[in-house]
Amino acid sequence: MEERKRYKRILLKLSGESLMGEQGYGIDAQRVADYAEQIKEVVESGTQVAIVIGGGNIFRGLAGAAKGVDRVKGDQMGMLATVINSLALSSSLETHGQAAQVFTAINMFPIGEHYSKWKAIEAMNAGKVAILAGGTGNPFFTTDTGSALRGIEVEADVMLKGTRVDGIYTADPEKDPTATKFSEITYDEIYNRGLKVMDLTATTLCKLNNLPIIVFDMDTKGNLKKVLDGEPIGTLVYESK
Repeated sequence: MEERKRYKRILLKLSGESLMGEQGYGIDAQRVADYAEQIKEVVESGTQVAIVIGGGNIFRGLAGAAKGVDRVKGDQMGMLATVINSLALSSSLETHGQAAQVFTAINMFPIGEHYSKWKAIEAMNAGKVAILAGGTGNPFFTTDTGSALRGIEVEADVMLKGTRVDGIYTADPEKDPTATKFSEITYDEIYNRGLKVMDLTATTLCKLNNLPIIVFDMDTKGNLKKVLDGEPIGTLVYESK
């Protein structure tokens, strides 16, 4: 049994689809505002926050490739979608009185500052939320892999994967009513069971660098702070001793 800890610095991964809210496409302003309120709350409690957001509410590179879009160009379009989402969250955070700074994996000044580990950590030390956009800056990598990479780079204590599901299950709970939830699971168990938590590259990066992951329901207001307060919400993924 792994002990839930209090974390000083987190990498929060949000899916692009989650920003759609109930409207089924694009960006739901209320959903973004709800996220901004939760994030501000944990920053005010003393936690440093870096964020990576997907772009699936706008464009997915793989989906584009399936329809004939060149894979590299499709992934680049997906990277740009993450920048749009990052700007939306940054704006909402600032509206709620929480300073934020957008960093982009490729140079996109003045839209965002070109990402470096040191500048992102400097922003967090100054009380800002560091929003890390543009994935890894390279095609063929998902935003899950970008999240793992950035979490390791900025020396986060944990990656929090905010989803619409309250943890990791033996099967997709939206399709299989008999699916049961794990309170915790090792990286090796994820591999062996073939669970689709993140892509294998991202999971392997976390395993090799001993970055724990907590998968939880971000859409329930207050859950982010509960996770950081050590409450047993979601599923903890860890490296077995």
